[in-house]
Amino acid sequence: MGIRDTIQLARDEQFESDEVRSTGNHQIQTHSDDELMDAYSRAVITAAERVSPSVVYIEAEQPVRSRRSVQQTPPTVRGSGSGFIFTPDGFILTNSHVVHDARKIEVTVLDGHKYEADLIGDDLDTDLAVIRINAPNLVPAHLGEARKVRVGQLVLAIGNPYGFQYTVTAGVVSALGRSLRAQSGRLMDAVIQTDAALNPGNSGGPLVDSRGEVIGVNTAMIRPAQGICFATSIDTAKFVASRLIRDGRVSRSYIGVAGQNVPLPRRIVRFYNLPVESGILVVSFEENSPARRAGLREGDIIIGFDDQPTPGIDDLHKLLTEDRIGHMSSVSIIRGTNNLTLTVTPAAK
Repeated sequence: MGIRDTIQLARDEQFESDEVRSTGNHQIQTHSDDELMDAYSRAVITAAERVSPSVVYIEAEQPVRSRRSVQQTPPTVRGSGSGFIFTPDGFILTNSHVVHDARKIEVTVLDGHKYEADLIGDDLDTDLAVIRINAPNLVPAHLGEARKVRVGQLVLAIGNPYGFQYTVTAGVVSALGRSLRAQSGRLMDAVIQTDAALNPGNSGGPLVDSRGEVIGVNTAMIRPAQGICFATSIDTAKFVASRLIRDGRVSRSYIGVAGQNVPLPRRIVRFYNLPVESGILVVSFEENSPARRAGLREGDIIIGFDDQPTPGIDDLHKLLTEDRIGHMSSVSIIRGTNNLTLTVTPAAK
């Protein structure tokens, strides 16, 4: 064998060796990918199977709200949404907008049986509601803890979009601590953002982690956007549900003013060394409101409440909690060029 033949043989052997290594690496990589996909599938399947028996389909007859309607009994429209059982005796969490003012609520459970539900209470400020059915062999969902949620973790949304019952979508937690405006105008805090697809009908369904624990209540999506959906934190839902079951409502304090956010004159901020550069202009009052009794006037600018700055309406709302009902609180205002402090006693809303 000549030198050329020897070199060619060595090249052929090297090529075969490289090909074997390449094929082997491809097989290892494929095997690894298959294992990862199998693990992902198992996580989704296990979580979905664990929580699906708790998910319900809700149909509600709600009055059509129209200023033109003069009928004593306005017509109704039939809407639908989702919810989930969270106690063995039939309490169900859902969204307020799914059942608010409903004349009739029907709940369909996983086995297809339909039950009439009672509205225990709803809270427009957090878009949460509790309803109850009387049915046997109910399977409550296991509620998780929002503080354990991490951005990037796997989540599932289970509900009934467009009436397609028990639909499962998967995604990740996109962000934590978002704020979302409720229909009442108040800001909902500690909202979870996810890219698990939501559609009309998913409202009120559970957002679930890979262990099958509920970490949020699906509440909204941004319609023109792709993959931007929101869920109310389960910690908020636990608090609201406990109050609705106990009292039928969530109590908050109020002082009874209508206002708008306005910037403060620079010279006022500098002269009084204020911690804010904006405040709440008092536009009007509710009749016989705590603010009116405290001596506030139209045109006053509220800049603080109980020694906490209030640069905007949302900041004041956060401070008007249940524990301030009936307790005297200080209100800092700018009246003309004067910085004044008044005393107000918030009432129950």
